[in-house]
Amino acid sequence: MSAEDRRAMIVHAVLPLLMEHGANVTSSQIARAAGIGEGTVFRAFKDKDELFDACTAEALRPDHVLDAIAEIPVDQPLEDRLVEAAEALGAHLERMSALMSALHASSQIKHRDIRHRDPEQRGKDQRGTWKGGRRESMAAIRGAMVELFTPEEDRLRLPPEQLAALFLTLLFGGRRLAADVDAPTTRQVVDFFLHGAVEAG
Repeated sequence: MSAEDRRAMIVHAVLPLLMEHGANVTSSQIARAAGIGEGTVFRAFKDKDELFDACTAEALRPDHVLDAIAEIPVDQPLEDRLVEAAEALGAHLERMSALMSALHASSQIKHRDIRHRDPEQRGKDQRGTWKGGRRESMAAIRGAMVELFTPEEDRLRLPPEQLAALFLTLLFGGRRLAADVDAPTTRQVVDFFLHGAVEAG
């Protein structure tokens, strides 16, 4: 196994632990989760901070959600396309939120916020697949959403680019604002987006 593959394997094994325990996870827990000795962990990463940074970058990278959106068949109804995309985006958001909440709760992230790292390293996974921070990630997700709207371009009231941006704003903003109320289902969000709040006629 190459050094890059070993690092990636450790990151994938440790992410669930970080979401559960935050930065309080111990070196022995990390080694057991990865199925390797503690010494091997710290030959791959110089310390836990470097490992936690790599885990954070992995959680933030949009590759998985971009792949999921790209696999949505564009020959199915637009509503169904948007529901599938919203569910994939929701899972991505929950994964990021779970990790950040766990790290904040263990009081370990405030001095190591990834936004303050070298811009070339933000959001970069250990294989170098993804470079860029939150802005680049959202731009890539928005571009993937545009592809879902494009087949309906002739009957849309706004260009696909604007609709993709509006849909993401409604989806992500709505999740934050609806935290303390009876939150709408994904299909209800999509239905509201496509048909509005007022009954026809």
